Amino acid sequence: MTKLTLALASTIVDKAIEKGRERRFKPLTVAVLDPGGHLVALKREDGSGILRADIAIGKAWGPLGMGFGGREFARRATAQPSFVAALIGVSGGRVVPAAGGVLIRSKEGEILGSVGISGDNSENDEICAIYGIESAGLVADPGPPAAA
Repeated sequence: MTKLTLALASTIVDKAIEKGRERRFKPLTVAVLDPGGHLVALKREDGSGILRADIAIGKAWGPLGMGFGGREFARRATAQPSFVAALIGVSGGRVVPAAGGVLIRSKEGEILGSVGISGDNSENDEICAIYGIESAGLVADPGPPAAA
């Protein structure tokens, strides 16, 4: 059974930031949560805004609570705004329904935690989250792609 360790979380964070620098994205804040929603690792690049840590944690927390990636959460926020508003209320404002929140899965499909990134646009944040997770040898689950 794979477990999300501090070493794996640190690799995810560092590789996600590396991808952001490679792509010349805006400064990122990256949060990694364990399956219970507890913060394992967080880094905020120089120049990343003061709310970015809360946003990154919220982007990671929502997928854990619902069991699907931030991309799907964002789609549902558009399709079912009242339901998502209720989820935000029930969670005490802890969820941010946007791409950039990605579930971390084992190769067997078990949820090990999640990553949330804030700093650039949500799609770019998601690119970095996926890269970080896959660089750690784990499976990224951002949610299903948008319908064509």
